[in-house]
Amino acid sequence: MNINKKNIFFVDDESTVRKAVEMTLKRLGYNVSCFANAADCLEKLKKQNCDLLITDVKMPGMDGIELVQKTKHLVPWLPMLIVTGYGDIPMAVRAVKAGALNFIEKPLQSKTLADAIRAALKQNSLANILKGKALTKTETIILRMILQGKTNREIAITLHRSTRTVEDHRLHIMRKLNVENVVDLVKRAAAMGIIEAERSPST
Repeated sequence: MNINKKNIFFVDDESTVRKAVEMTLKRLGYNVSCFANAADCLEKLKKQNCDLLITDVKMPGMDGIELVQKTKHLVPWLPMLIVTGYGDIPMAVRAVKAGALNFIEKPLQSKTLADAIRAALKQNSLANILKGKALTKTETIILRMILQGKTNREIAITLHRSTRTVEDHRLHIMRKLNVENVVDLVKRAAAMGIIEAERSPST
C-alpha cells in the first residue's frame, strides 16, 4: 500500500459493484478497501486511517444512514459520500442530513465517481490536517462540552477530573485540530459536522 495515496473505504453488499469500484479507484491512483457490510467497515475505521468513506445507502443489517451517523461519532471530520439508486434518493437525502457530504446515483459512472471523490477530498481538507491524529474518546467528549460553552472547571467537575487534566486535554484537542483559539475551534468543529455554525457558543 502506498502511504502517500489517499485511502478510500467503499461499502456495498453487491460483490460485482465492489469489484468494479475497486478497479476504478485503483486506476485513479487511490488505495481502496472494500467492505460487504457496514459493520466490518466501522471496525476497520477504528484501526486504520481513512481519507474518504463511500457507502451504499440501502444494505441489509446496518444501512448507509446508520453507518454515516456512527462514523460521525467515531471520526467526525471524515468526508463521506452516499451511493444511491433512483428510488432511494429520499433516503440518500436523509444520509446527507446525517452528515454525508453528497450522494452519487447508480449506476456509477467512472467520471462522475472520480469528480465526486476529488470534490469531497478538496472540500474537506481536514482529512489531511488530522491524518494520524484522531481524537481520543475523552477528547471528543471534552470537545463537545467546550462547544456547549462549559468552562474547564465545569468540565472537570462533570467528568470527575482535575482542572489541570482538562486543560491538558484541551491543549491536545487544539493541537490535533490545528487551531489556536476557541473561535477557530468552533469553526473547525462546524466544518467537521460536530456542530452547526449558527449554534456555535459565544466566546
